Amino acid sequence: MERSFMSIRRFKWFPPVAGLLLMAGVTACTLATAGNDHAPLPDPAVNATPAQGDQVAVLAGGCFWGLQSVFEHVKGVKKVSAGYSGGAANTADYDRVSDGDTGHAESVKIVYDPAKVSYGQLLKVYFSVATDPTELNRQGPDVGTQYRSVIFYGNDEQKRIATAYIAQLSAAHAFPDAIVTQVVPLKGFYAAESYHQDYAKRHPDDPYIVFNDAPKVSHLKQQFPDLYVPDHEVVSVLLH
Repeated sequence: MERSFMSIRRFKWFPPVAGLLLMAGVTACTLATAGNDHAPLPDPAVNATPAQGDQVAVLAGGCFWGLQSVFEHVKGVKKVSAGYSGGAANTADYDRVSDGDTGHAESVKIVYDPAKVSYGQLLKVYFSVATDPTELNRQGPDVGTQYRSVIFYGNDEQKRIATAYIAQLSAAHAFPDAIVTQVVPLKGFYAAESYHQDYAKRHPDDPYIVFNDAPKVSHLKQQFPDLYVPDHEVVSVLLH
């Protein structure tokens, strides 16, 4: 019941339309990545200075199921939690956030080892395969401010790296349309309900996951082979 309810909430018309598209020969990869067919993005010209100890990045851009799944497969990432950022603590609830008027965006909190992956590399993954930064207040089938593209910076260095990278990508015309990703201070991150955590891992056959999120992980493997962590290693990290 939980699984079908969540799919209906996210994309009420998806299953029948998906069936018609498959009959017409449209692949999941094509459907899920429309608008993301760009040349490989450059490395960030501005990146983080060496740091000791685990660091945290908070990013938003569409459904947090897909974001969590992508970043769990990135080398150096120790833990990814789905949640809400941008609004107040008392509205950090899925039903309230789904109304689109709380200020929250579905987000992920990424705990990572800066000796293995840098903040700039995480942003490169984010812009390359995790989200379409040119879509305003939506991502693919999901529409509303809660699905907007946002980098929530935790300190001045993260702000500097994020704004510089967006400027770099814009100057290079890396995308056919303007980047609308917001760069705003992190005021708080509130973990989502337990049934949202690792949703893609627990429901790999859900049509929403098959068409919208699984292709992102496949693209991560293709575009970032040196950073990609296979499924069996992701499980060991999560259980650590």
